[in-house]
Amino acid sequence: MTRQIFFDTETTGLNPEAGDRIIEIGCVEFVNRRPTGNNKHFYINPERANHEDAVKIHGLTDEFLADKPVFAAIADELMTYLEGAEVLIHNASFDLGFMDAELRRLGRPRFSEHRLTVTDTLLMAREMFPGKSNSLDALCRRLEVDNSNRSLHGALLDAGLLAEVYIQMTRGQESLVIEAEEGGTAEVQVSRIDLRQFTLPVLAPTEAEAVAHEKLLEDLDKSSKGKTLWRKLMA
Repeated sequence: MTRQIFFDTETTGLNPEAGDRIIEIGCVEFVNRRPTGNNKHFYINPERANHEDAVKIHGLTDEFLADKPVFAAIADELMTYLEGAEVLIHNASFDLGFMDAELRRLGRPRFSEHRLTVTDTLLMAREMFPGKSNSLDALCRRLEVDNSNRSLHGALLDAGLLAEVYIQMTRGQESLVIEAEEGGTAEVQVSRIDLRQFTLPVLAPTEAEAVAHEKLLEDLDKSSKGKTLWRKLMA
């Protein structure tokens, strides 16, 4: 059984080292790549004021959060829920910085030192789409995930969108297997065709096309920090 939890936070600001705190946590559970409905959602009293710019992003005011539990009151429930799972976070360094700060206040080990694993989906996206914007909104547009309800950021909403984006990013295409209506799988049989019977025309690029193509390869090579293979193959 593969248990994955898509995880997101909202915060009072951008810097946990300067005292910014978590105000919302959203978790969406998948088992064997299917949603279970066993999700977690917490609003948290940060015991400090929000930054004005942060409120414009998430809409969670100090007045709304005033009667919510503090992090210490939900920590046990949250960490027990996450135990043993692969926790997937978009731009994990941001959320982990805040989680580590909250856990440190309670005298607990860092988030990654608990019995769980962390996967940063932003790093995955950068590998798949080098040189492109890989924000959650950009990935939703690119992978045709409906985010029309995302007028404000929300931890549970964003965790759900991340789950949909991840499934699209990792949907295997090596075998032509599709989901059957009854929930099982159905394989599509494809006849082999001898391509040697076809004579394909070869069109040479114009000088301008060749220059543009070389520029594109250079940009991709730069974006992937030299991880592209064609230079080695050409050599």
